[in-house]
Amino acid sequence: MANRCSPDETGRDGADDLAGAMSPYSPHPVSRVLGVDPGLTRCGLGVVEGLPGRPPSLVAVNVIRTPADDDIAARLLAIEQEVERWLDEYRPDTVAVERVFSQHNVRTVMGTAQAGAVAIVCAARRGLPVALHTPSEVKAAVTGSGRADKEQVTTMVTRLLRMTDAPRPADAADALALAICHLWRAPAIAARRAARPRAVTEAPPVTRTAATRGGGT
Repeated sequence: MANRCSPDETGRDGADDLAGAMSPYSPHPVSRVLGVDPGLTRCGLGVVEGLPGRPPSLVAVNVIRTPADDDIAARLLAIEQEVERWLDEYRPDTVAVERVFSQHNVRTVMGTAQAGAVAIVCAARRGLPVALHTPSEVKAAVTGSGRADKEQVTTMVTRLLRMTDAPRPADAADALALAICHLWRAPAIAARRAARPRAVTEAPPVTRTAATRGGGT
């Protein structure tokens, strides 16, 4: 059972949505983000909502667990089914997934990447935008330091979401941190994308000379 904060059947607080939408301080609508901290043994899921620059609100948090001795196909299917259930129940506007980075344990990296890919596919199937954030980006957004440890991240997530108990295990806190990171960084990311010059999509026509046609002078 997920820990949740859901005043109505959709999990959204209508009064908070209305207050946020009418706020004179931000033109952005209230946004709901599903954060996914991928992993085969433990895959963290966390949903938050709010406005950029304002304290976010907790919607739900949980961890998907799959037995290490199960077949890889069965484990990925279990993750896919649970992610799909969360997308149905909490209806996020965006899915934020941790970007896999190089580690010494290749097997762990492979499992993390596979679980992350499952979440990305689930979102893409519904046409939901997907954002990838590195661990250092998430730590910097939540704690102010890209080198913060897991306990510092958990402490800040607990404070920001005004939770009475810290989310455990760390995968749950990391998923919420991912969601908060994207919620706050989304306007800056969109602005950078809008500022990029439009790429040239068509190459200039090639003029064929006598030489290129195989002719002579």
